[in-house]
Amino acid sequence: MLYYIFQYLDRAIDFPGAGVFQYITFRSAFAFILSLLIAAIYGKKIINFLRKQQVGETVRDLGLEGQSQKAGTPTMGGIIIIMATLIPVLLLAKLENIYIILLVVTTLWMGTIGFIDDYIKVFKKDKQGLKGVFKVFGQVGLGLIVGSVLYLHPGVTIRKDTIGERVKIENLDPSVLHEKSTATTIPFLKNNEFDYAEVLSFMGDGYQDWAWIIFIPMVVIIITAVSNGANLTDGIDGLAAGTSAISVLTLGIFAFVSGNIIFSDYLNIMFIPNSGEMTIYIAAFVGALVGFLWYNTYPAQVFMGDTGSLTIGGIIAVIAIAIRKELMIPVLCGIFLAENLSVMLQVSYFKYTKKKYGEGRRIFLMSPLHHHYQKKGFHESKIVTRFWIVGILLAIFSLVSLKLR
Repeated sequence: MLYYIFQYLDRAIDFPGAGVFQYITFRSAFAFILSLLIAAIYGKKIINFLRKQQVGETVRDLGLEGQSQKAGTPTMGGIIIIMATLIPVLLLAKLENIYIILLVVTTLWMGTIGFIDDYIKVFKKDKQGLKGVFKVFGQVGLGLIVGSVLYLHPGVTIRKDTIGERVKIENLDPSVLHEKSTATTIPFLKNNEFDYAEVLSFMGDGYQDWAWIIFIPMVVIIITAVSNGANLTDGIDGLAAGTSAISVLTLGIFAFVSGNIIFSDYLNIMFIPNSGEMTIYIAAFVGALVGFLWYNTYPAQVFMGDTGSLTIGGIIAVIAIAIRKELMIPVLCGIFLAENLSVMLQVSYFKYTKKKYGEGRRIFLMSPLHHHYQKKGFHESKIVTRFWIVGILLAIFSLVSLKLR
């Protein structure tokens, strides 16, 4: 909204300083500060409201130290993250941008699923919350929407030239840039652009027309996996919000350089027209996560609940897919991957040994992974800090992929 107001002021009456709103860097910085202030200032009021409504966490006795003290802590704090993200975006971003529209839809869609889950847990006193099949149905539904839009929308394009055949910027024809494609980036490889359509090359001429058969299911799988990973990571104070902020900030850098013709040409990476606008959304999202951490670090005054964790995972997945960095997720979101794998391995091994030996055995003392370290006697603050450090290292490793090929 403010973007359009100042755009009008700049063009119509040449209002002093109005032109600064055309710059993504300015609007991103503004969005970060605004979202941080909203989360920090209004977060306390939301927490007090949740406490008055007795929206408290029901804690199962898992034998973890300090666990009983968390009972009654307000949950559904993901509302703070969603509110602090969307307000700056609606004020500062170009709302007609297809990537912004997709991210707003993702936020509301996943936030609604998470809210319903938390509502059932808190008010219906059902610890299981929303049945898993309905969660998966919601995640798959979002994946189908996102995948279909990215595949069909004319505004979702990439640069037409390929590595080794770069177009000189001073002679660049904008029409050369725009091409519908399902190409993505494989990290750490020299010729690192891979088109999902190539999987169907055995079909002969016209196989590109069937690329959606591969692309859309991949989008569904990625969104489902990452949102579940974020959900599993949200088990101790500050872990999910902190690691997510690190990953999202890294994706923000990728989005900025991928949407800038000069930087993308210099770094020899895929140019994605209009994707730079996502930097405003990402900046607001990072600000919201940091502001939420003010109340979520140990000892937490509020939990994000599935309202926050499912939303966070969905947003990260959609950003990564939109900037063609989804194959980077196992590295960048290595914490989510480790948490997911720890649960899968634990459950699979337990079932296997129970069937073979008549008694289930475990790989970890407890899963997800962070609970394993709690069982080993580590304080949760130390676990969170060390996971953050690992997250930072993974983020740096991911950024190095821009030139390490």
